[in-house]
Amino acid sequence: MNRFIQLHVLTSYPPSNLNRDDLGRPKGAVVGGVARLRISSQSLKRAWRTSSIFREALGGHLGVRTKELGIKVFADLKAKGVDEKSAREWARGIAGCFGKLKSERDAEGNEDLQIEQLAHVSPEEQAAVDDLVERLATARKAPSEAELQLLRASEGAVDIAMFGRMLAAAPKFNVEAAAQVAHAFTVHKASAEDDYFTAVDDLNRGENDLGAAHIGEAGFGAGVFYLYICINRSLLDQNLGGDEALRNKALAALVEAIAKVAPGGKQNSFASRAYASYLLAEKGDQQPRSLSVAFVRPISGADVVGEAIAALNDRMQKMDKVYGACADDRRHLNAETGEGGLADMIAFVQAE
Repeated sequence: MNRFIQLHVLTSYPPSNLNRDDLGRPKGAVVGGVARLRISSQSLKRAWRTSSIFREALGGHLGVRTKELGIKVFADLKAKGVDEKSAREWARGIAGCFGKLKSERDAEGNEDLQIEQLAHVSPEEQAAVDDLVERLATARKAPSEAELQLLRASEGAVDIAMFGRMLAAAPKFNVEAAAQVAHAFTVHKASAEDDYFTAVDDLNRGENDLGAAHIGEAGFGAGVFYLYICINRSLLDQNLGGDEALRNKALAALVEAIAKVAPGGKQNSFASRAYASYLLAEKGDQQPRSLSVAFVRPISGADVVGEAIAALNDRMQKMDKVYGACADDRRHLNAETGEGGLADMIAFVQAE
């Protein structure tokens, strides 16, 4: 069995602001002493797991990350005729199974129903919560300790199996992520720029004021990004309870999303959607390794994508020469030359 699947991806994004920092500007990093643009792994993973590709392929096998489970349960209980005091008490008991609750109410009365940290709730757990809400509304009595055992092993939640979850109060139900995702960074020197813009009032005829109705600035950047993903296939199988069919659906959805889906930041302003220009997949039991070192020295030529592909493959071959074969088999998709295909790439990743 090929334990590890490694994916190396080059994607060119036009002017965009896919992933913002605390000042609203594109995130950055210094690599090889040179400023680069960066897209965080958290942003990428959220874009993939909430994409239409995941929803359509994996339907009822996706969880929900939320702090507001208690708010939803409270609303559902009240809608079923439970009095407010009981509904709040029971909702707190249910939400408290997934993490520590906040202690005080906010102006809307919801604060004490919120979990302090995001909880990733599996479909099985959500079904158990919904079933308990129905029984409580019918019986009109508080849940027992046995009824509040709502956490499950989550073997049907693909996003939890891939990207993991951590429940500090119930480590027994933690899941180690089967997919490790690096931060993407530009293969060349790049930094954020500022777009100075104005907006005109359509009803202003210029009789008294010819100025703009609004003036603002927005950060943006463009570049070719390198992304590395390592998937532990045996751990993914374990996390999914040995369901081979579900594992193959999960791998297909992940590869397609990686190739096609970008984070949603500022898409209405920049329409910066892009497909991967190059995707290299490797399989084997060898110790995984990123090829990011290929870009410590930034690409500086005119054909950035072509030179990045060449640098990536050159580094791969040199590592094979020094360390021995770092993978047992490889496939690539090259949209620059029209080589390979997404369907073939998916089949390669799925095969044992």
